[in-house]
Amino acid sequence: MANSRTNSKVEAYLRNVEKWQEEMEELRNSILDCGLTEELKWKKPCYTFQNNNIAIIQGFKKYVALMFFKGSLLKDPNEVLVKPGENSQAQRQIRFTNVQEIEEMKTSLKAYINEAIEVEKAGLEVPFKKNKELVIPEELKNKFDETPDLKTAFEKLTPGRQRAYIIFISKAKQSKTRTSRVEKYTQKILDGKGLND
Repeated sequence: MANSRTNSKVEAYLRNVEKWQEEMEELRNSILDCGLTEELKWKKPCYTFQNNNIAIIQGFKKYVALMFFKGSLLKDPNEVLVKPGENSQAQRQIRFTNVQEIEEMKTSLKAYINEAIEVEKAGLEVPFKKNKELVIPEELKNKFDETPDLKTAFEKLTPGRQRAYIIFISKAKQSKTRTSRVEKYTQKILDGKGLND
C-alpha cells in the first residue's frame, strides 16, 4: 500500500498475525480511506487524527473488532456498537467474524470512522462517571503503607488504570489472592503502567 499514512510496523504485524489477517487488512483499508494515520500501539494497529487515538483493530478468539476510543459519543444507527467490558465507559467495538461482514458494512463503517474523527475535531470528551462504590482493597492500602512510593505512583495513573487495578484486585474472593495480586503488579504500578500495558 503506497499510502503515506501507513506504518511499516503495522505492515510487519499484519504479515505475522496468526488469526484474522484478511479481516484486519479489510478493516485497515477502510480506515486508511478515511485519512487516519496508522501507528502500532499496545502491539495493535492503531489509527490517529492529529496525534489523538481514534480507533484500534483488536483480534480476539471469536471475533475481530474495530474499537473506537470515544465510541460512547458516537450515534449508532445500525446498533452495532458494543461495550468491550462491563466497566467500559468510553470505548465501543464493532465486531466481525469474517471478511464478508466487513465488506457488507463498508459504507456505514466509514460513516462511524468519520463521525469519530468529527468527535475528535470538536474536542468532545466522554463524561466519565465517578464510581464512588469503588473502594481500594485493604491489601492494596496495606502495601501503600509499606511502600509510600507505590501510593504516589498509583495516584499518578490515569483514573481508568486505577479503576482497572482496583476492580481486578477486589474481584479475588480471598485476602491471600488479593495480596498475591498486589505483589504481582506492584512493579507495574511503580513503572506507571496499567494492568494490561
